[in-house]
Amino acid sequence: MAQILTGTPVVGGLAHGPALWPGERPDHTPEKLGVGVEIAEERRADEVTRFATAAGAVASRLRTRASQNTGVTAEVLAATAGLAEDRGWIGAASALITKGATAEAAAVAATDQFAAVFTKLGGLMAERVTDLNDVRDRVLAELLGLPEPGLPTPQVPSVLLADDLAPADTAGLDPTTTIALVTRLGGPTSHTAIIARQLGIPCVVAVADLAEITAGTTILVDGTTGRVEVEPDAETARARVEEDRRHAELVAGWTGPGRTADGIAVSVLANVADGSSARAAAGHPVEGVGLFRTELAFLERADEPSVDEQAAIYREVLDAFGGQKVVIRTLDAGSDKPLRFVTHPDESNPALGVRGDRIALAHPEIRAHQLDAIAHAASGSDVAPWVMAPMIASPSEARAFAAEVRGRGLVAGVMIEVPAAAILAEAVLAEVDFVSIGTNDLTQYTMAADRMSADLAGLTDPWQPAVLSLIAGVAAAGVRQGKPVGVCGEAAADPNLACVLVGLGVTSLSSAPAAAAAVGARLGEVTAQDCRTAADAALATSDPAAAREAAAAVLDRSVGGEVRLAASR
Repeated sequence: MAQILTGTPVVGGLAHGPALWPGERPDHTPEKLGVGVEIAEERRADEVTRFATAAGAVASRLRTRASQNTGVTAEVLAATAGLAEDRGWIGAASALITKGATAEAAAVAATDQFAAVFTKLGGLMAERVTDLNDVRDRVLAELLGLPEPGLPTPQVPSVLLADDLAPADTAGLDPTTTIALVTRLGGPTSHTAIIARQLGIPCVVAVADLAEITAGTTILVDGTTGRVEVEPDAETARARVEEDRRHAELVAGWTGPGRTADGIAVSVLANVADGSSARAAAGHPVEGVGLFRTELAFLERADEPSVDEQAAIYREVLDAFGGQKVVIRTLDAGSDKPLRFVTHPDESNPALGVRGDRIALAHPEIRAHQLDAIAHAASGSDVAPWVMAPMIASPSEARAFAAEVRGRGLVAGVMIEVPAAAILAEAVLAEVDFVSIGTNDLTQYTMAADRMSADLAGLTDPWQPAVLSLIAGVAAAGVRQGKPVGVCGEAAADPNLACVLVGLGVTSLSSAPAAAAAVGARLGEVTAQDCRTAADAALATSDPAAAREAAAAVLDRSVGGEVRLAASR
């Protein structure tokens, strides 16, 4: 019997190949860092310059890689470059150097200070610890004259294993040679998970005993069940992968539009971040955009972009999906995505603080300018964009936002990601034209669990029955009022969960474009009643694993899939 490890499934599919671990990071021993060595006072200014130059070089390389990518990948690389230039981090390290520390020792000590603060804050800020440590090691390598740390290039198609993966690593992966990702840490909405979906490769996170697998060991990764089989029977493993490949070919042939086997329409949409990612998404079988993240136009700016500058960016996305649905989310900044041209308050828990639409409390002009730009972009276009606000918590907030949007002739909606908004969905929907459920944050806030915590990955699983129950309430309110209810979180990328969401009453699904065909193909195999039965089965359980299994049993049985279901156990 092969040894079997289990984790949280993130991206479905099967992969079989040798395990590959990242190479060594720079040595952090006191001797290597020069801990205890005191830099002479007359050399300290030069040492500060040496540190700043190294940090600048790392930031420049990360920005170059961001410019060579699109969408979420570009966004996370740009954010990581921002960490390398962070004034607080550089200031802390420089202060240590002026007291006599070496640049190397100061880089590590300053990172430890910030990592402790981020970890204590939890939530979205805690997500940045992996990114900050990655920046630290890249700066150390620059200071020590070593090659930039990162991932080795596989000589044969391999399964990449790691404690965790930084955006700068995952962004450069080639899906033809890195055929699956498995991490010991992380959660279903971590950067690793999101980019794995974008690449379309199997991914499992939060595998507690992953370190037991040595490099070169042959493993079979099942991204649908979260199982990692160590040294499986080679013939059986190859047969299962071949069957999965044949199924993938069937999926690849799906061209839309989204509908169930009995003809009930379900819009299958894409998440995008800019014009480049929108044009790339248009090459997938999607019917429009369910989430246009607009932060990319703001995050790296020292000043607020003008209305005309914003309008040009938005128009690129509208033009990529001429005549189709485009849902634009207003600025979702703050917390781990601070604006450089706004003074953010010093908050003990930024994930629960002034982020998203709440920035308009102190800076209403930012939201007004953005809405003006969206209206300007829509002028003369054949797309009438829908516009929604993030982090809405009450009907009164929804009412105020809707008034501004409708005053510009646009369709008004809000995100449902705060549990309070889900509980009061009936009243919130009465104020707007549509809602879209952001399952990533809704799950985190509902379960009171940091979505990046490996220890709590089971709690942040989107199959949590408590989260499904909230979604059911929102969808039911939408049905009663005859208003669309979409899902734009990563839950919409899971084909079986997508069917459950439709069974709950969700009318559109938006995720990484690479997931669209698998979701659409699965919907086309089952009827609307099958989806409702699967949803009821999932809601009747009390834990995510049971919900996942109960729904799969219903859906697989409906298409004669008992054999496939048995093989996955």
